[in-house]
Amino acid sequence: MFDTKFVVVVREDLAVWQKLNITAFLATGVAASKPDIIGEPYRDAVGNDYNAMSVQPIIVLSANEATLKKIHTRALERDVRTSVYLEEMFATGHDRANRAVFEKFSPEEAKVVGLALHADKKISDKITKGARMHA
Repeated sequence: MFDTKFVVVVREDLAVWQKLNITAFLATGVAASKPDIIGEPYRDAVGNDYNAMSVQPIIVLSANEATLKKIHTRALERDVRTSVYLEEMFATGHDRANRAVFEKFSPEEAKVVGLALHADKKISDKITKGARMHA
């Protein structure tokens, strides 16, 4: 049905609240950089308006730390722009602090706990190889 995939990968050993928080943050990053994946606003039967959402499913996968690092590397090697959440960002409280922490790490040093991307299906599958559906 879609030629592309919208994928979020979270590190499997995180607390549930962390996984949910990361998924929400990462999805907004992809949506902001790819506005064409956002559909029209919703309206219920009595006329209440609601926010628009993604026109395609968002696949949520999980992976261990080593696999997530490989996924990050593969995305960079293929020049696929991603949203990335680092472990150190859990200790910050706002966007400016998140970006300040993020700037301190190279891809090799980064402790990636979540990553999201929107790309061609085949490329997405190659990048996320080793991750599995989140349970």
